[in-house]
Amino acid sequence: MKLDPIVMSLLDTDLYKFNMDQVIFHKHTDLNGVYFFKCRNEDVVFTPEMLEEINAQIDHLCTLRFRKDELDYLRSIRFIKSDYVEFLRLWHPIREYVETDLHEDGTLSVIVRGPMFSAMQFEIYLLEIINEVYFRMHFDYETLLLSARERLDRKIAALNDGTYTFRFAEFGCRRRLSREWEDEVVRRMATETHSMTGTSNVYLAKKYGLKPIGTYAHEFVQMYQGIDQIPLAYTNHYAMEDWYDEYRGDNGTALSDTLTTDLFLLDFNHAMVNNYNGVRHDSGDPYEWGEKIIAHYRKYGVDPRTKMLLFSDGLNFDRAQKLYDYFKDRAKVSFGIGTFVSNDTCETALNIVIKLQYVNGRPVAKLSDVEGKSMTQDEHYIQYLRGAVDFRFSREQEKALR
Repeated sequence: MKLDPIVMSLLDTDLYKFNMDQVIFHKHTDLNGVYFFKCRNEDVVFTPEMLEEINAQIDHLCTLRFRKDELDYLRSIRFIKSDYVEFLRLWHPIREYVETDLHEDGTLSVIVRGPMFSAMQFEIYLLEIINEVYFRMHFDYETLLLSARERLDRKIAALNDGTYTFRFAEFGCRRRLSREWEDEVVRRMATETHSMTGTSNVYLAKKYGLKPIGTYAHEFVQMYQGIDQIPLAYTNHYAMEDWYDEYRGDNGTALSDTLTTDLFLLDFNHAMVNNYNGVRHDSGDPYEWGEKIIAHYRKYGVDPRTKMLLFSDGLNFDRAQKLYDYFKDRAKVSFGIGTFVSNDTCETALNIVIKLQYVNGRPVAKLSDVEGKSMTQDEHYIQYLRGAVDFRFSREQEKALR
């Protein structure tokens, strides 16, 4: 079964890939990264035919280049700088950076190796390819599409009849059912409701005149673990400093849980609280997290109602509505909703990720607010990283007692 090309444009990715890449282009071109794929679902089997199609799709991806109109669009985003756009005029995905394999038990292996400014760009494209290949080749696609449309119809009706009163951004590229389905979802949500604030998908934002939305991901903070001069427990500090230096508050939603939210808050000091317009939640209890962030703002005399709480952890509309009702009078509240809008069908969606695991030969990792979201190739390093974080906490406690 040969499929049509899945990725047709290099804009068909999340905005934060360009945001992060611009900082790397300006500050860290000497870094090399290694990314690994993982499917978190149990009993998912990829077949040799799927692997063949995935490889063909990656081959096609690596023939793409940015077109003039796409570069002009990126240039029109106020915080994307002209020198970076000129770099993208020359850049393209390099096939040799991606290795794929299939284990005997049907486990898919994908490894990306290369300069950080190039390797990091593969993540979303590869997830789009893998997900669509799996769902088209494992199920009857038309049945999936029918169930997805029925569910989308119900969502749109509930957004319009007042059942749901919050607004959200579509964050669905990486786990979408297909390219055509994400396009339909974004088009219909944008034209049939007043609830969608924009989309993380840059191609669809351009196509439909929507706001492209995104800041940075965990990999951006993890990357600093691979820089020799930076202490492991201070990577949030250096990441936020570089980010602010690049964007001067113009692109400022901080991500809290790369090395736990508690550690993040040690570096989210008075200056950073003022420099960033909000914080994004991506793991742990969202109510506890929201209370913690609101208390942190109040600690510095900042009115939480002037700051954004952005929730993006595995949301559906019911969970989002409850969070909105709980926090709406105490802070600005927004949501990034992905799989529930881009791959809500009669079959269970895949929970697939591609995570940064090494930078310049050194292991890097995420210490999430929940254990299940951590991923590493080196368990000894995770223990070392936890030790560094615990040591900093103990030092901070000692300072507070003096």
